Amino acid sequence: MIHYKEFDNGLKLVINKMEGFVSASAGVLVKTGSFNESEKENGISHFIEHVMFKGTSNRTAFEISDHIDRIGAQINAFTSKEMTCYYTKSTGEHLEKSLEILSDIFFNSTFDPVELEKEKGVIIEEINMSEDTPEELLLDILAESYYGNSGLGQTILGPAKNIKRFTRDDVLNYMDKYYTADNVVISLAGDVDIDRAEKFVEENFAAKFRKTKSAPQVIAGEFQNKNLYKTKSIEQTHIGFAMKGFSMHDDMTDAFSIANTVLGGGMSSRLFQKIREELGLCYSVYSYASQYKDNGILEIYAGVNTEQRDLAVNAIIDEVKRFKKEGITEQEFIRGKEQMKSAFIMGRESTATQMMLYGKYMIYLNKLYDVNERLNKIEKITLDDVRRAIDMSFDIESAATATVGPKRSALKI
Repeated sequence: MIHYKEFDNGLKLVINKMEGFVSASAGVLVKTGSFNESEKENGISHFIEHVMFKGTSNRTAFEISDHIDRIGAQINAFTSKEMTCYYTKSTGEHLEKSLEILSDIFFNSTFDPVELEKEKGVIIEEINMSEDTPEELLLDILAESYYGNSGLGQTILGPAKNIKRFTRDDVLNYMDKYYTADNVVISLAGDVDIDRAEKFVEENFAAKFRKTKSAPQVIAGEFQNKNLYKTKSIEQTHIGFAMKGFSMHDDMTDAFSIANTVLGGGMSSRLFQKIREELGLCYSVYSYASQYKDNGILEIYAGVNTEQRDLAVNAIIDEVKRFKKEGITEQEFIRGKEQMKSAFIMGRESTATQMMLYGKYMIYLNKLYDVNERLNKIEKITLDDVRRAIDMSFDIESAATATVGPKRSALKI
């Protein structure tokens, strides 16, 4: 059973009561992430996500964790390009307690300057870890090569120099802009008493917002067509390509996703079979679609032997060109469509997946997710739809590229 409520101040609540489940997932989703940050702010959304857990007027940092552990629940958070999410998973009987703790960190965090300074060290080590993980580093550089150095092209973690500079006032000022009632969705899924949950959210969330209207959202960047590289003293060379895709609400998104699955979405994909299995040029190669509210890209990644970098690059380019020219077979289409259907069906068996699904749909599209409509859309996808999606994208000759490795040169297409 699906329940939706919009409170007078603009806060939205969506509940998916899942019969037969004894667990419940709760999420507080805020529509802001690295895309909304200025150059000087870059990294602050992620910084706020961290320092939310460093103590409130009611609990120390230890007590936040301890009170969650006492009820056998889990609490965590993440920041993406377009969203920050704080979430819990618990048994149904402890849902209200989990929500109360989420409310406490959301509205009562003190952001003690001493604790903020400690957490800066933690985040800088996270940045260092990302720098030491070539695949992560490559994908960050690839985003910049496509979108430029603002909006969706910025990293989620931000540069260390920004982290060192952030103050309590910076945190509060940014939250005043985006942690507003109209910019937040509460999503619950699983063993939920709808009436009790609505009343609890009204008292512990809706009634506590200081500001109701969000600052204007940043518009996604445009294609930059750059070829960026970073020299690292490592064994492999990591390469990436970025091409035009589709936004999450585009009519072509599902057909495009099937096309991506066929090209590089698994061990039976064209890229895996050609670049790894047939040519033996890499251990890891894949493609995936990044779909944002107003924008989208297709990304291809491979980690290859440095001496064979150009050979691998040319092989990937040739395979994508062949894919665009020939399209996909009916057998590949059926396989890709079945993978999409099974992923959707399996996701219905997870309260966390359902919480995130309904929450993201509401926060990005301002719509209530419809399971039957979604199934019907998947069933209606045709081979011609996929071929049309391929025609509209997969233009490797105009792709943005990125390279991380010991060789001091960008890719050439």
